[in-house]
Amino acid sequence: MPDHAQRRRATAWMRTTAVEEVDAARASAALRDTSGDSLVGDDIADGGCGPGSTALEPGRLYRRISGREDRARPVSDEELAALGDPMAVEFFRVGTFPTTVQELLSKLPPTAAASRKVYLVSESGQIPPDAIGERDMRFAITTAVGGSQVDLLVSTQAGGDPRQGFLQVAAWDPGARVFNFYARFESSWVWAGHSWHALEPDTRGKGCFDSHVNGSAVMKELRIPWINWQSERAVIRLAEDDPLRHDQLYQQVIGAERLELTVRSLITRWTAARLAAVTANGVVDHPDRLLRHLFTSTTVNLTSTDRQSSTITADSPDLTLPVGFWLNQDVLFDDLRLSTQAAPPRAQAARYLAGLTRFDFRLEEKSSGFSQPGDTFFAFVVPEAAHEDNEVVRQMVRKGLISARFAACVLMVDFFNPVFSPARSLLMQYVPTTPTKAAELCDKVTQAILDAARTRNLPADSPEVRFAAHWQVLEDAWQTVFGQRVDSYLRKVTQQIQTASGFADYVRLAESRRRQFRLMKLNEFELTLPVTNIPPGAPPLAMREDATVAELP
Repeated sequence: MPDHAQRRRATAWMRTTAVEEVDAARASAALRDTSGDSLVGDDIADGGCGPGSTALEPGRLYRRISGREDRARPVSDEELAALGDPMAVEFFRVGTFPTTVQELLSKLPPTAAASRKVYLVSESGQIPPDAIGERDMRFAITTAVGGSQVDLLVSTQAGGDPRQGFLQVAAWDPGARVFNFYARFESSWVWAGHSWHALEPDTRGKGCFDSHVNGSAVMKELRIPWINWQSERAVIRLAEDDPLRHDQLYQQVIGAERLELTVRSLITRWTAARLAAVTANGVVDHPDRLLRHLFTSTTVNLTSTDRQSSTITADSPDLTLPVGFWLNQDVLFDDLRLSTQAAPPRAQAARYLAGLTRFDFRLEEKSSGFSQPGDTFFAFVVPEAAHEDNEVVRQMVRKGLISARFAACVLMVDFFNPVFSPARSLLMQYVPTTPTKAAELCDKVTQAILDAARTRNLPADSPEVRFAAHWQVLEDAWQTVFGQRVDSYLRKVTQQIQTASGFADYVRLAESRRRQFRLMKLNEFELTLPVTNIPPGAPPLAMREDATVAELP
């Protein structure tokens, strides 16, 4: 396999390169979620869900859960009987081990073929085909095998020899109510674990769970315009003589706007199963594993404007920058229903273009030597709060594990930093790590924070004191009071963004958050984000409620 393809990690769960091992070792200490679990993965020397040093026999199913097992071993009859997903039922139990995606799909029941949907993604999809070599195009395929709901997700390379390219599957087990994760290696398959393994300390962030961080389906670019995906907003460019045009799967490709709906429903399904399991006996064994979705960024999605950067001129209409850059719109507005009036901030097109020049924006792929001045295809790509995190918070509120008021008081501590918030992360120290009655969990955490604010002589801007002040807002007024603060903040952003210095600060803030994203294994491809002249070692930045940007201490 060429060196270029060896860079792929979360998509193809491949071995890391030497450069990545150095970067990951440096990042491992820098980027941890506040429960102490590494999001980078400490088994970087092996780098994935593969067989390790095991020599695989053709036509067998192995297991290797990265972080728990050093090498693959054959799956026992008892273990195979316990796997109830479509891959186990339709293939492995009957001794069938497909080696290509075409073989896999052709051997599914006819009903699965009828429900099949094919999608196409590539970070270089909008770069002229003759300007770059390897384009890392992948198919994502969904189908419903055991019923009407999607229960099989396939990821594989688009084009090339299908026997040599990667082939992975996430398959829903309706009995165990988990996703099982598989990868094909030559003519054998490896079971890499299930959804619960994504949450365990020894396996979290390792192998396939460096991308499936919380054990569910993943689509980083989940929101319109579905960056990098073929969709109603953009068609991936192919050369006229590209053999892919004649590929049957390519001819079935539809827009990623459909995949968004599927991924959202799959995340909802797993989250519901997870919460039902952890609260079944009225006791939450690991409260910190749930509440970290509220207090930290366990992962992120990527968002952007809906404007193609190459079409923007100095005379273009103002750009509405992604709302997710300013705050967590999904939870604050849609779920907690804060009463707000302010419009999303808009930036002058001329300021955006000046920023591209001032900060030397470019797309760059060092492995191939490709470089192109300017921004990504859709302008201003930034991390935003992950749908996975938001869905856990949403369902915790619905189940009564936490109150909407509690969630709002936590988020308002640092709502102007919707991702990578050190302030909210500090509150994780008040979350129990031992079994706690579900009915008492919210009150316990609330009281612990209030006690700290009252007795520890903390500064007025500490997360504890801020939370305590929020908690004092009357029960029937917090949505209005917090909404007024959000409105005031957005109006200040609107003022700041009209100035050259203000917009430049927001560019620096965006790049700071991109640097944090680059430390995550989700950062699979060099062309996902633009490169700037801001030094990689620049101090990390954070937004303040007055809409100014400051260095983190």
